[in-house]
Amino acid sequence: MDTAELTPYAHLVLQEASLPELPNHYRGKVRDNYDLPDGRRILISSDRLSAFDQILAAIPFKGQVLTQTARYWFEATRDLCPNHVIAYPDPNVVVGQHLSILPVEIVVRGYLAGTTATSILTQYKAGARSMYGHTLPDGMRPNERLATPIITPTTKAMDGAHDEPLTADAILAQGLLTAAQWQSVSETALALFARGQALSAERGLILADTKYEFGTDAQGRIVLADEIHTPDSSRYWFAASYPARFAEGAPPESFDKDFVRNWVAARCDPYKDTVPPIPPEIVLETAAIYIRAFETITGERFVLPDRDEAPLDRIRRNLAAYLAA
Repeated sequence: MDTAELTPYAHLVLQEASLPELPNHYRGKVRDNYDLPDGRRILISSDRLSAFDQILAAIPFKGQVLTQTARYWFEATRDLCPNHVIAYPDPNVVVGQHLSILPVEIVVRGYLAGTTATSILTQYKAGARSMYGHTLPDGMRPNERLATPIITPTTKAMDGAHDEPLTADAILAQGLLTAAQWQSVSETALALFARGQALSAERGLILADTKYEFGTDAQGRIVLADEIHTPDSSRYWFAASYPARFAEGAPPESFDKDFVRNWVAARCDPYKDTVPPIPPEIVLETAAIYIRAFETITGERFVLPDRDEAPLDRIRRNLAAYLAA
């Protein structure tokens, strides 16, 4: 699906998903969440794009892509770990069980990659060799495969704050997780990543890195929350072109949100400077990239919504039963 096909739909952007009819609203970086009295949580994926600890733009259909890509992966990994999903009443909406979210983001990396301050490539270029409790050898090149996937946990920052690197020892010393919880989420994250890499390889993709969010239910079980292996939470590369591009020292061919990150990073220091507005053509090209990602990852055709109905109006209609509850 190219930008010309998407142009008539460019106005269908879900910047906010505010529904005053629903209780206990919490606005995250990209999702609007509502906690119902019966213990269910409604998560609405907006089209906001977050990077460098801020919102950079709103990308048409991004929320739908994230929700439907995560749906594919939740169903493909439910034998490895229980997840929070109860229902999908709308393409942008998940109804899940309420969880107590663990205060650590579990990031799994299979390659020396990344552009943010917490990425191992950024730290490696700055001279660090020991990070997150792991030691990497000298002489590695950008985007090189690691000997084995590693977990690089960070704090779970609130809006406007920065994620901070953690080690297993720090997590336990600070009481962020118990030893049993850390062992469980570590083993589960590596198993999920292995499944993700294997299924991605069947689609001609490399899953280079990703992040997971876990919570506990009322019985104290570890449950996978939020999203899994989406273009927002993961870095995907095309396997066919990776060897030649790596040999040339060129960045891997990708369809994740580094497209916008790289555009911003080329024009300013996003951690210190005011980020310039993202041009409409970049926004629309990013929308096409997200849709291409969904179709490549899942093997399914992306379904464009009715262009005469505003996304929030459609969501309100599809959530009518919950609004009346």
